[in-house]
Amino acid sequence: MLFNVRMTVRLPHDLPAATADQLKATERARAQELQRSGKWRHLWRVAGQYANISVFDVESPQELHDILSTLPLFPFMEIDVSPLCRHPSSIHDDDR
Repeated sequence: MLFNVRMTVRLPHDLPAATADQLKATERARAQELQRSGKWRHLWRVAGQYANISVFDVESPQELHDILSTLPLFPFMEIDVSPLCRHPSSIHDDDR
């Protein structure tokens, strides 16, 4: 199942810089691990915002929830999820 996921990060202003830097580094590593596994298929930054648009390829909504909740920045995220299905007018056979 494919899901479009928009994640907006809102770190507290009083979060120590060292803590924020460590969270971001751990988040990057986890995101890259999920991309290598094929679960996090696409990742794009939203220009001018601390946000991204992503496509996840998972077995179920529960798996998506389980994955998102493992992200180190999850407690600081606003997340919008939309399930995706193939469009009949798409010229691509591989859902890219």
